[in-house]
Amino acid sequence: MTCDLILALDVPTREEAAPILRQLCGELRWVKIGLQMFTAYGPDYVRTVAGEGFNIFLDLKLHDIPNTVAKAIESLAPLPIGMLTLHTAGGREMMTYARKAQLQTKPDLLLLGVTVLTSMDATGLSELGINVSPATQVSRLGKLAAAAGLRGLVCSPLEVGLLRAQLPADVQLVTPGIRPADETGGDDQKRIMTPANAARAGSSYIVVGRPILKAKDPVAATRAILADLKSA
Repeated sequence: MTCDLILALDVPTREEAAPILRQLCGELRWVKIGLQMFTAYGPDYVRTVAGEGFNIFLDLKLHDIPNTVAKAIESLAPLPIGMLTLHTAGGREMMTYARKAQLQTKPDLLLLGVTVLTSMDATGLSELGINVSPATQVSRLGKLAAAAGLRGLVCSPLEVGLLRAQLPADVQLVTPGIRPADETGGDDQKRIMTPANAARAGSSYIVVGRPILKAKDPVAATRAILADLKSA
């Protein structure tokens, strides 16, 4: 099983993103556009980045009543996107509606169910009235998503091994919370792992933002992460 790299384009403006994308064109295939950039610039920005030669992971984490999520997916279907996120906490019915809408409007789109955010730990779950470990909650939501027909999940790399043992082998696992071995951290990610270890655990894709975006040389940082993945 191979593991690919996704750049999380979590920057404030398209002007800040532009030189990074120019440098990294040809170095990696996937770029994640999240709420910050999508809210600021909308669907046209997705088309722009795709037009520069990147595959697009649109990270909107849809979470609403089933029909609303289904209609949102139908509205997004014309965009050149390869992955799209929704929250598994929306429940089986919402995910089933989403999967049906995706199959009818964009069959090749990989719908990814977000399990437990990597910013959450046991204390954060407890505050929501969920008195189980993150791993237990990820397992519960992962199984529910698979039963609803989703073929991809977003999870911490710490739960990849658990999900690989419980879910069909073709389920794609996308893991944020990735930090190179020499990265000191200092952000809101709590459940983290190095690129090579995430690949060894069974991640299909790793998502990396700040270690590349904040690097003095984004190309060198990207190549180092890719080399780390290859070593795994």
